Amino acid sequence: MSGKGVNVVLVHGAWADGSSWAKVIAALSAKNAKVLAAPLPLTSFADDTAALERTLERVSGPVVLAGHAYAGAVIAAVRSDQVKALVYIAALAPDEGETVAEVFYRAKPHPMAPKLAPDSHGLIYLPDEAFAAAFAQNASPDELQMLRAVQRPISPACITMPVGRPLWRERPAWFLIAEQDRMIAPATQHFMAERMHAKSRSCPVDHVPIVTAPALVVDIIGAAVSETIG
Repeated sequence: MSGKGVNVVLVHGAWADGSSWAKVIAALSAKNAKVLAAPLPLTSFADDTAALERTLERVSGPVVLAGHAYAGAVIAAVRSDQVKALVYIAALAPDEGETVAEVFYRAKPHPMAPKLAPDSHGLIYLPDEAFAAAFAQNASPDELQMLRAVQRPISPACITMPVGRPLWRERPAWFLIAEQDRMIAPATQHFMAERMHAKSRSCPVDHVPIVTAPALVVDIIGAAVSETIG
């Protein structure tokens, strides 16, 4: 990948923020790519889509758009002509009329997956113990501490809204399937990647390879850049 003049926009998922992409940002920047991490409020699907569209307005030129986990649904909801390719990192890809929750719960949960429910404020937090047990079981103690410290809750309004026609029906897509994922079942990831005709790579990684296996993430983003932007 020759990153000069290439725009890569990275979108975090639930229980995370832009810092989850730190290692990927550093590696892509070292290749001279222009990288932005879009902040999502995680307050509703409409709010998150609007936030991503505002980030794209700050970018000039073609974009490769990458989403982790929940953000897979968000990156497919924008309509910017700048977006030339979509990259899914252990992500969710609902089709038209589906909700994020429907695809998330499509398969039987992993035995270590946490039980999720809104708190008294109507927000869903990931239990502290779930970070090491299911969210990032391959992470170091320091990485786990950081993930816990910066976690941001997600509203049910993000995952219960049926989505419109996804952008992956019109743009090429790449998919890194996390075979050790305890949050989104690998079988579900295979199903989504096949349905969207994505160029998929199956890797023995946990739910957050953006933290625990960043080189694999950079490599698949680089492939999307090379094949669509050049």
